[in-house]
Amino acid sequence: MGDVLWTPPADVRERSRIGAYLRWLAEHRGLEFADYAALWEWSVTDLDGFWRSVWDHFGVVAHIEPTATLADPAMPGARWFPGATLNYAENVLRMPGLGDDDPVVIAHGQTRAPQTLTAAELREQVRRVAAGLRRLGVGPGDRVAAYAPNIPETYVLLLATASLGAIFSSCAPEFGTRSVTDRWRQIEPKVLVAVDGYRYGDKPVDRRGEVAAIRAALPSLEHTVAVAYLDPDGPAPDGALPWAELAAPTDEPLTFAGVPFDHPLYVLYSSGTTGLPKPIVHGHGGILLEHLKMLALHHDLGPGDRFFWFTTTGWMMWNFLVSAPAVGAAIVLFDGNPGHPDLGGLWRLAAETGTTYFGTSAPFLLACRKAGLVPREVADLSALRGVGSTGAPLPAEGFTWVYETVGTDLQLQSLSGGTDVCTGFVGGVPLLPVHAGEITCRALGARVEARSADGTPVLGELGELVITAPMPSMPVGFWNDTDGSRYREAYFELYPGVWRHGDWITINERGGCVITGRSDATLNRGGVRLGTAEFYSVVEGLDEVVDSVVVHLEDDEGGAGELLLFVVLAAGLELDDALRKKICRELRTALSPRHVPDEIHQVRAVPRTLSAKKLEVPVKKILTGTPVDDAAAKGALANPESLTAFAAFAQRRPAPEAPARS
Repeated sequence: MGDVLWTPPADVRERSRIGAYLRWLAEHRGLEFADYAALWEWSVTDLDGFWRSVWDHFGVVAHIEPTATLADPAMPGARWFPGATLNYAENVLRMPGLGDDDPVVIAHGQTRAPQTLTAAELREQVRRVAAGLRRLGVGPGDRVAAYAPNIPETYVLLLATASLGAIFSSCAPEFGTRSVTDRWRQIEPKVLVAVDGYRYGDKPVDRRGEVAAIRAALPSLEHTVAVAYLDPDGPAPDGALPWAELAAPTDEPLTFAGVPFDHPLYVLYSSGTTGLPKPIVHGHGGILLEHLKMLALHHDLGPGDRFFWFTTTGWMMWNFLVSAPAVGAAIVLFDGNPGHPDLGGLWRLAAETGTTYFGTSAPFLLACRKAGLVPREVADLSALRGVGSTGAPLPAEGFTWVYETVGTDLQLQSLSGGTDVCTGFVGGVPLLPVHAGEITCRALGARVEARSADGTPVLGELGELVITAPMPSMPVGFWNDTDGSRYREAYFELYPGVWRHGDWITINERGGCVITGRSDATLNRGGVRLGTAEFYSVVEGLDEVVDSVVVHLEDDEGGAGELLLFVVLAAGLELDDALRKKICRELRTALSPRHVPDEIHQVRAVPRTLSAKKLEVPVKKILTGTPVDDAAAKGALANPESLTAFAAFAQRRPAPEAPARS
């Protein structure tokens, strides 16, 4: 791995937020660090010292100061900042470094004209909506649910809900009824705020039927608030309050409930490909501290920055994006089809909004590369200092494409983390160079290790990604998991007291990381573990292949098993022996003979979650005889019909021979 594609400027410590933090540590704590490795080592060893320094350096506004930093470091159940009371919304709405008239929310989409909110306007809208929620009887601990896209109203609702000590949860409006109700029946919301529909590209999508079905399925609802988004002149549904009434003028001041550090802020959900989605509860304090650290020290965001990440309200990257005003950065919201009218659309949006940090997914960057797009030729990206990539591993050719076609002076940060911690625990940092195909570092305060099959830490070889020390943004727990058993089972069953995340990772000598796919989707041929990410990088690099999924069916006798590759081909193409041979040749040459599949089959679509993750494990279950309805929760899929092809394929295949009786 590893061509160096970007090197920090010589004066990086003078110009960056992490440089200012290092100076602060020297002045206020008497601590000096020669390099990032030394800083990271301290941050994961002296957890008390590091996380208290984050609290103090960023001047967290507390109603009551904490009596300690980490009362109990045991996992699960670590207790952070006992005795403290604070409010996430209060800390976000400080917007340090921004004046009342400075823009802080810049919203674009395909449904209505662009909108900009200044710092003063955002505070005013939150004040009104908080008063409106209070009139509806919302108080600490009540749940407020948003079936709404990435628009200012959703953001205002989150902050207003949090200001009251109530608990927020959002689902993007492309989620189907079943997917939404599987999530919200668990938390029993009191108030639902919902849009009537949206535009995806130039296609109107009416969601009034889904909203009616969601309302009918949630007996806990006392109020519904309607946002007339698709049709601004449309009437509110029967019994629903128009958004304008919720946000009506009022004399009530904006106040913030002081809540304990681990008081629930919002509930996020695992993708829920099987069974009910896990309702992951995140707390006010943990999210605030983690996002202050990550946004300022790793992404180098502050006053004057405009931060954009392409996301929907159904992905944790939305929750991450909207914390940025807490470090003084403005946020750019986008709702719509990122490929409309073409793949240059988001790059032009970045230019139009003066975006300084452009975040997206690895599949989007690779799609741009495959289409031959040169973003700097379609948009003026001179303001861009950073590009972020997540959602899937970004291969070396994706890194190279960014530096060849977007800009040579920006820092590309590939990061990985999850809904479970609502952040990235491996990513980039301004102090370190960017190597092609490599996540630059482990994040401050995140003691990430690779573990071999017997549980020992390994360096320079593939291992199970674990976190061996607590982080404040680890979940407060799962909703209604009173004894903590579901939470323990999800992360702590394999290695007691150690968080197992479910990814394969290689950490090299310099601290760089490569993630090669989910450990539950691993390909294990003859005792050699193969990650799926490198497979896709090669196969989908071919012009003929649009998408692919690979699964390994183990041999109970310990043999090599079967490696099956399914490909979606470009329009008009059919899979023939010549293309099969070409795919096999590419895999053998680029990777190894072990990567050559036993069979290659053409399918119309690869099953994906609503946040675009491939469903390797459900496909594998279907191919080994699990009924489709048991293998995956269809409501969590972007394209549930895609599973039927795999079920049909499984039925056509000869059953494995039963072992002879002795």
